Amino acid sequence: MSHLSVLLRIAARNLFGSFLNVIVGLIILGGTFFFVVGSTLLSNIDNAMSRSIIGSVSGHAQVYSSKSKDELSLFNNWGAPDIAAIPDFAKVKASAETVENVKAVIPMGINGAFLAHGNSMDVALEKLRDQVNKHDSSSAGKMITESLKGHVRQMITVIQGGFKNLAAIANGNAVDAESKTDLDRAAADEFWNGFDRDPLNHLEFLENKISSLVPDADFVYLSYIGTDLDAYAKSFDRLKIVDGTAVPSGQRGMLLSKIAYEDQFKLKIARRLDKINEAIGESGKKIKSDSDLSEYVKQNKNQVQEIALQLDSIATHTLTGKLQMFLNSKEAELPKLLATFLDTDDANFKERYTWFYSDIAPLVELYRLKPGEMLTVKGYTKTGFVQSVNVKVYGTYQFKGLERSELAGGWSLMDLMSFRDLYGYMTPDKLKEMKELEKSAGVKMIARDNAEAELFGGATTVVENAQSKKIQDTVEIGDTKHMIKTASLVDRKYTNAEIESGVALNAALILKDPAKLKQTMTQIEEAMKRDALDIRVVNWQKAAGSLGQFVFVSKIVLYVAVFIIFIVALVVINNAVMMATLQRIREIGTMRAIGAQRSFVLSLVLVETLVLGAVFGGLGILLGSGLIQWLGHKGIPASNQALYFFFSGPRLFPTLGVGSIFGAAFIVMVVTTLSALYPAIIATRVSPIQAMSNED
Repeated sequence: MSHLSVLLRIAARNLFGSFLNVIVGLIILGGTFFFVVGSTLLSNIDNAMSRSIIGSVSGHAQVYSSKSKDELSLFNNWGAPDIAAIPDFAKVKASAETVENVKAVIPMGINGAFLAHGNSMDVALEKLRDQVNKHDSSSAGKMITESLKGHVRQMITVIQGGFKNLAAIANGNAVDAESKTDLDRAAADEFWNGFDRDPLNHLEFLENKISSLVPDADFVYLSYIGTDLDAYAKSFDRLKIVDGTAVPSGQRGMLLSKIAYEDQFKLKIARRLDKINEAIGESGKKIKSDSDLSEYVKQNKNQVQEIALQLDSIATHTLTGKLQMFLNSKEAELPKLLATFLDTDDANFKERYTWFYSDIAPLVELYRLKPGEMLTVKGYTKTGFVQSVNVKVYGTYQFKGLERSELAGGWSLMDLMSFRDLYGYMTPDKLKEMKELEKSAGVKMIARDNAEAELFGGATTVVENAQSKKIQDTVEIGDTKHMIKTASLVDRKYTNAEIESGVALNAALILKDPAKLKQTMTQIEEAMKRDALDIRVVNWQKAAGSLGQFVFVSKIVLYVAVFIIFIVALVVINNAVMMATLQRIREIGTMRAIGAQRSFVLSLVLVETLVLGAVFGGLGILLGSGLIQWLGHKGIPASNQALYFFFSGPRLFPTLGVGSIFGAAFIVMVVTTLSALYPAIIATRVSPIQAMSNED
């Protein structure tokens, strides 16, 4: 029988020979289980998150100007980084495309914009003003005008009811006297009897005095990416249109993020109902026990005017009757009926949610903005002043598998030409417009040193005296007459050369073979230097900023935790083996007395410890692998939007990595060997006579 087989039999006999062995074994089991599960999950999250970032905005790498004061951070929550512009994107694209592994280069510019939506009264008055300006004296036209007037009067009645309730709560001090007087005037029959004789002055009074009393105006902030929309859609193939259509090739336009569209432009009551429904249906939450859902219910009950203001007298009467029947109530006031209806709980929510969309939603406008409408977007330029751009919203979009991720799907997409206008860059259209204005105004450039003499000197020539004129739709520039076209840029089609030959803030790189990322980045840097372009190249993880470092930091935390566990295990195993060795002094002395060599005793202690580590470590690996296999079949649900992004979808289906298994086995063998080495050396130094004479 070989020495090894003898050692293994002794090790197997002593495996559970003492309580200390069991304690040491459980520590090894827990450490290997933790390492296998933790490293596998982090590896899978890393891969999933990289798919989210690469597939939505960053590409495999990003390029931006090396003159930038800050580093590029696509997911920056603390304000936009100070990124210098790339003066001519076309040159950067041409240089990058000389590298064989580069598949596509997509220009980008990430920025924020804001817009103010009028309230419900503003919308109604705008429709009434448009109808008045048509001067339609037909019977159908008069019916439309009267219907719009009736809607405005109904809204005034709703406002008065709200003010009465507010005054009752605040002891009559909630509404100032001037507003109350204006509201009483707008509600009076006398005011509306004289509307047709002077509609414009009446509308002006309503717009200036009454509209401001309606509190449902929206101030919307939009994060957006200015880009070549065609190239973006081709390169990021997870993008899909949800509402409306894609922006026509080469034209100006915008695609709103579906998430931003729902949150910012949908009727607030409807949006809250949607969130409650999602939380109950998908996460199993309860209105009674969840503070957020309870707050949504409270807000819906207190903001019923949002619905009441949209209804004319006929719709108000219709909905009042329906609600009375549904609630079995005799209450005559619609706001009170709506408040009762929206006072939902876990028992009645599903029924009322369905009834809301079947009976209330058709009577109101669920969205303030619809695909195909123009949007006036405002933003701060690179020099700090506010710029406005009119952009047509063609539709909404989201990324497949990331439908509910605000991180991946939070940006709206704007054409690159509009982005340049909004960000303050000079485009050919703007330059042409400025030259035409200078020419039509007779502007001439003068030297700075001669400015005072030219402006205030006696030789100054009067070009034209200021006088009152009616504004014409046509203006004469030289010998040519040009029609002022307010929507000319919307329909203009730009060539690829026009889109690419201009500024961009950064650009995404899509590679043919992502496995060669590091090598390709080096080649791109060399190409940029060769073409004298001041460009910096970073991988997707670096471009994502702190978000991209999340998994890296998590791995460091995991490895530190595993290191601490196994350091503790090393100390515990060392002490346990030492104690076990000292308890076996007589046994070791007997073996030495009958001829066992020092090498046999050394091997005995080491083999016993290694077998202990192999058995319990292997069991930990099997348990960890089994859990991963089970999770891979069942999936880990994303309980919030952050996990939705990290999982690159609603569930993470982890797969077991060979590296995790071999890594755990290697660590166990190293730790057990090191922990047993010193006790084994001590055991070899025991004298047979000394050991056998020791009673203890």
